[in-house]
Amino acid sequence: MQLTDSLHLAAAWFRVLTDEQKSRVERDIVVQPVQAGTIIERKGELAQAWIGVLAGLIKVSVGNAEGKVASLTGVPAGGWIGEGSLLKREVRKYDVVALRDSVVARMPAATFEWLLDTSIPFNRYLLHQLNERVAQFIGKAEYDRLLDPDARVARCLAELFNPLLYPGMGMRLTITQEEVGYLARVSRQRANQALGKLEEAGLLRVEYGAVRVLDLSGLKRYGADAVSGQGDE
Repeated sequence: MQLTDSLHLAAAWFRVLTDEQKSRVERDIVVQPVQAGTIIERKGELAQAWIGVLAGLIKVSVGNAEGKVASLTGVPAGGWIGEGSLLKREVRKYDVVALRDSVVARMPAATFEWLLDTSIPFNRYLLHQLNERVAQFIGKAEYDRLLDPDARVARCLAELFNPLLYPGMGMRLTITQEEVGYLARVSRQRANQALGKLEEAGLLRVEYGAVRVLDLSGLKRYGADAVSGQGDE
């Protein structure tokens, strides 16, 4: 597949650019196949590119000197991350790691800044993305503390199907139970159990190596009653 086609499929912002802007983006972007487990960006390094996922699945995580690692979010095909670090011209505060064999795109900081200077639609896209990302992490901070593992798996999956952050992905995602466990911070066995409960509830269907969402709103709300109940005590 040509880069233009890949960007049209996996970059909603690309479709709002002018022909001149598209030409420069295609010329400047570097496409990189990465194997599962590859560290795509390291915490502490100066951010020099905007990172997009053209195929596969990556995760954003943080760790400490003792080797403890916490996954902050997963990013499927169509997702672009790291704009905050570029806007602030700072070092990354997280690692970006391939959960599976993936294809990532790197837009150089200079090209990113040029789009900011020349494209109102691109700026509007970034505003929507940043706003959605803030809401995502506020929600994650809440459910990590208040929800049981079943609800955490439900919310984790709902994040991956966010139509604003990952437009055009559809309702089926290639993902294993182990990958779900990594992102929801539960064991593979516990993720399997949670997926079974969510399937029984009619919210999704577990397929071979994939999950098909049947009720995205239901996934987003799953466990909300438990959180409300705690707040009423």
